[in-house]
Amino acid sequence: MIIAIDGPSASGKSTTAKGVAEKLGITHLNTGSMYRAVTLALLEAGIHPDDETKVKDFIAELDIRFDESNQIHLNERNISKDIRSENISLRVSAVSALSAVREKMVIAQRDIAGKKDCVLEGRDIGTVVFPNADHKFFLIADVKVRAERRLKDLEKINETKNISDLIEDIKRRDEIDSSREHSPLRQADDAIPIDTSDLTIDEQIEKIINIINKK
Repeated sequence: MIIAIDGPSASGKSTTAKGVAEKLGITHLNTGSMYRAVTLALLEAGIHPDDETKVKDFIAELDIRFDESNQIHLNERNISKDIRSENISLRVSAVSALSAVREKMVIAQRDIAGKKDCVLEGRDIGTVVFPNADHKFFLIADVKVRAERRLKDLEKINETKNISDLIEDIKRRDEIDSSREHSPLRQADDAIPIDTSDLTIDEQIEKIINIINKK
């Protein structure tokens, strides 16, 4: 069984997908973490996303994997906290838009999830990675609510930012994600939309579980 949960940044995908997977006793794959890992690797190597030839050659040698605790590793190094910085958040959309990056990540995602029951969350799971997923959901939320969520995430890693700046960052990222040539952010025709603006995490999880159980 494949469950696809798509949506823009800070719409509640990651926490909801993790909770749904735990309730169902299946694997959770955070595909966004994989793109963040590539972004971190390029940043540390000093490679600009505009140099697509160099990017393609560089990522061919990257080893990105998840351990048993679902912590993400880059070349044997745990980067689960490193990829959550605002510095990475501001750069990941540009990296995710690169065809070479998306092709490599999609192959990896299909390889991981194709062998087991899995909840995947991202921006193109229901449209590109697993267009025939058993269940598809598309989460949305008010941009101010999303900015407040992002601020809480930053505070957890001892970072902070003005809420108005976060709102503008999110709007800019939405524009990049939805207008990119390869695998743009969009709701699959058969996905069920869920507005999480006024829902708690538990309510989001319960709503999705109930829909799955009714099918």
